[in-house]
Amino acid sequence: MSEPNTLLYYLKRSTDFLEKKGIPNPRVDAEWLLADLLNLPRIKLYSQFEMPLDPKEIEVYRERIVERSKRKPVAYITGKKGFHKFDFYVNEHTLIPRPETEELVDWFHKESKILFPDKTDLKILDLCTGSGCIAVSLSRLLPDSEIWASDISQEALLVAKKNDEEVTPPGRTPVRYIESDLFQKIDTNLKFHAILSNPPYIPSEEKKEIMEDVLNFEPHLALFIDDFKNFHKPLLETAITYLETGGILALETHPDFADWLLQEGQNLGYRSGTIREDSSQKQRFVILKR
Repeated sequence: MSEPNTLLYYLKRSTDFLEKKGIPNPRVDAEWLLADLLNLPRIKLYSQFEMPLDPKEIEVYRERIVERSKRKPVAYITGKKGFHKFDFYVNEHTLIPRPETEELVDWFHKESKILFPDKTDLKILDLCTGSGCIAVSLSRLLPDSEIWASDISQEALLVAKKNDEEVTPPGRTPVRYIESDLFQKIDTNLKFHAILSNPPYIPSEEKKEIMEDVLNFEPHLALFIDDFKNFHKPLLETAITYLETGGILALETHPDFADWLLQEGQNLGYRSGTIREDSSQKQRFVILKR
């Protein structure tokens, strides 16, 4: 007797397999991988349980489930991650966009009218852009603004440019990209109203605490630094020289270092600063004003 070929049958089998492999959310992951394969919204799977899968779909789905069982992140298997109403292409050269970074974009979008009440044509830099999720989202949310993005990784910039082409509507000014180690190759004559950044901020000694999905697959260059303070102090020192008077530097950061960043920023000449918590009540964002 041949085995069933229904969507529900393979979804249950895949869930059981991932559960035995110790994957934390086996049913959710199995659903995301199948929904993406079939080009369906995940919620639509529940009305399609009896739908037959063809042999090619079964083969590809099995391959995806095996990849996930080896801890490869779902976003790298599907090649995309939802961020601020858009799907962003991601690969092993870029971090998978996080909800915390989405919170930073949300905050700046909502606060920009208060921070800069007389300007709609803001000049904004996304430092350490990675997949381009900050820069490209802001180019859609603030269409009158001039958006720049930089990254040390040429491969990451290729991903960001691909996302810019796919997400930005025709006729919109594309994001301007610079391959640069922080500010090293950014023209010193450029001045920005805002610099937003999700730089590497996890101390290398914390690698042992990081889940396998992240440690074994996401780019360490974008995640870890050997010395937090020695990395961030020159970032703060240089960023202030690229800001207009009244401009802001908004950093996503390690909660253990938020207080230090705020104090160091004020020591270096920023006029004021605040710490903002993320949705988990962790001190995740430091906002400094020139």
